[in-house]
Amino acid sequence: MNITQRSATTPPVGGDQSGGTGPAGRLGRLAGWCYDHRRRVVVSWILAIVAMTALGQAVGSHFQTNFSNGQSPSEQAQTILSTRFPQQAGTPAYVVMQTSAPLDAAANVARTARMDAALRRIPHVSGVVGPHDPRAHNQISSDGHIGFSVVQFDGGPSSVPNSAVKEVVTTAQSFAVPGYYVAVGGQVVENVVSAAPGSSEGIGITAAIIIMLIAFGSVVAMGLPIITALFGVAIGFAVEDLVSHLLNVPTFSPELLAMIGLGVGIDYALFIVTRYRQGLAQGLDPRRAVMVSLATSGRAVLFAGTTVIISLCGLFIVDLPFMVGLAVSAIAGVVLVMAGALTLLPALLGYAGRAIDRLHIPGLLVSGGPPSPRSFWFRWSRVVQRHPWTTGGCALLVLVVLAIPLFSMRLAFTDAGNDPTTLTTRQAFDLLAEGFGPGFNGPLLLAAELPPGTEGTATVERLDATLARTPGVAYVTPATVNAAHDAAVIVVYPTGAPQAAETAALVTHLRAEVIPAATDGTGVYVVVGGQTAAGVDASAYLSGRLFWVIGTVIVVSIVLLMAVFRSIAIPLKAAVMNLLAVGAAYGVVVAVFQWGWADGLFGSGASGPIDPWIPLMMFTILFGLSMDYEVFLLTRIREEWRRTGDNSRAVADGLARTARVITAAAAIMICVFGSFVINDPLRVLAVFGFGLAAAILIDATLVRMVLVPSVMELLGDANWYLPRRLDRIIPTLGVEVDVDELEEPGAAPQPRAGPSPEIPCPRVP
Repeated sequence: MNITQRSATTPPVGGDQSGGTGPAGRLGRLAGWCYDHRRRVVVSWILAIVAMTALGQAVGSHFQTNFSNGQSPSEQAQTILSTRFPQQAGTPAYVVMQTSAPLDAAANVARTARMDAALRRIPHVSGVVGPHDPRAHNQISSDGHIGFSVVQFDGGPSSVPNSAVKEVVTTAQSFAVPGYYVAVGGQVVENVVSAAPGSSEGIGITAAIIIMLIAFGSVVAMGLPIITALFGVAIGFAVEDLVSHLLNVPTFSPELLAMIGLGVGIDYALFIVTRYRQGLAQGLDPRRAVMVSLATSGRAVLFAGTTVIISLCGLFIVDLPFMVGLAVSAIAGVVLVMAGALTLLPALLGYAGRAIDRLHIPGLLVSGGPPSPRSFWFRWSRVVQRHPWTTGGCALLVLVVLAIPLFSMRLAFTDAGNDPTTLTTRQAFDLLAEGFGPGFNGPLLLAAELPPGTEGTATVERLDATLARTPGVAYVTPATVNAAHDAAVIVVYPTGAPQAAETAALVTHLRAEVIPAATDGTGVYVVVGGQTAAGVDASAYLSGRLFWVIGTVIVVSIVLLMAVFRSIAIPLKAAVMNLLAVGAAYGVVVAVFQWGWADGLFGSGASGPIDPWIPLMMFTILFGLSMDYEVFLLTRIREEWRRTGDNSRAVADGLARTARVITAAAAIMICVFGSFVINDPLRVLAVFGFGLAAAILIDATLVRMVLVPSVMELLGDANWYLPRRLDRIIPTLGVEVDVDELEEPGAAPQPRAGPSPEIPCPRVP
């Protein structure tokens, strides 16, 4: 192939102290500027952290747990309640009492009355119905020792101020005395009551320190990626506080941001530091090594981070407010840690210079030079090279077996029964289940619009009687008709817990059969609402959008990879293998958390369904993160192929040169994500962290180290084939530069051998 030689007089990278305009490109010049102005860069980051943290603390946060989309039948029920029953339109909280003496004892009746009166005086509380109130229905258990008061707020879960909810909780608990226990639950309470944060981040960072000490052997080289990631995550927390006032951001988002930000941020910085040390080992001066590291690995980091962001943007297709809030928070975290890797890290490397390996652990210091033929990864690359069918076939078989449980995945929102037992929401949940049955934790609100006349009221009364005889219904309150006689409400308590499959089946049965049969031809319109029905609606909605998100992200990623690597085979291979890795991770999650293979092992509560947002979020993040390793590996393979034109040698050498850092980066992510499994009290984070850790382990071992090189070895030069028509249409997005010119300043690159003539040569970016 003909590659035009650049002039030998091209200004060398780092040849002048101004940064120049050499072949390093914009990232190289940015690295040179950050290196030269390192004090200004570091001070700017410190000031940014201080300012954003102060602003976030001043404004506060407004996280919420609201999974509705505003268009479901449950939302229609809420609309009817808000317009026809203003006193019941708001969200309720439940104050549950357990007494040693019967709740009807005079002392307990008086204490309950005083508590209810105090709750009524709290701002944004529109009413309280206690267990002894004439309006109460079945609010004292059959044994007489458990009861509850319904505290009605004047707004929905997202509109009630957190201060009002906290005041309800503290006021109710202030009435607790020996023999009179009080717990508070409900969706709105879950917005303000959370478990004390575990030491997940600390465990993950400690594990990352150990892994990087083993990988680098250098204290300084180990510390720089962690410092960079922490700077980005710290600003991310403040940004998330501000975003929570504009969008529906779930209460677990900060932990999610920490999980993603630490894992991604450390990995990105790790790639750049690794290339910097390689530059020093090749004899480059520190400034030139910084520019080379950003011009090469920095480009891969920029592309990989952009891919993660694009994947997360796929969540906007779901068009659910809380998914948008999750996506924006995660994107902010990725953008900030990526910015830290591309600006703060070069400045810190400027301070480290050649001393990056000075503080090292004897016997562990690893050279940044090429791998030794006696090293494990060099030998493994040759094993794959010689036996691609065997290695690839075994990896594929394992992935398929791991993915089998995926086909029994059940998507549903978990309830407070999965909360830590130390939370008042979990205690209230357990008491209600003990005293009245699990269905009392998730009542269904049937809102009816009535036509003029008395026939509508009679129809609702017949429906009430029919509901009481319906299988799966534990208790039904008498129908309440409003003063205008144009609407009615019935509260139905299922026999099953809110997250149970039988409860979801009951909601479907009521909507499809029971209600139509009782109201057909009467002009009465009935919709099923309540928090449990809203969860069923959101689960069905998210399940239907999952494949749209997957399809969109895959198509966009294929186009991006095609534009980068000028190939058809590489993007298609990457998409298929990423799907296999994600499918295997889904299967492991189902086996552990839904089938209950590890009940109690991770402290995540009883087995249950998988929250429907988790597969969506897992896919977008994992697809983006797997592209990190794909780009890092393929960039190096393509770099070797452009040097030699020998596909087999390029695959083996590229694997040997990147395997150590990829496995180290993957181990760091596994530890960061896995720390949320063993030490985080929230089940959703345990499931999410476990899924991410399992997927990274699968991707970095079976896929990236076995399946990818095996398939590329089998495809040969076809890896780099791109039809000329597509080559003209698709723009070129380079993640590499002419490394010879960067690493050998002043020397013109020599013509390199290319692939066989019948394979079109990729355009050099």
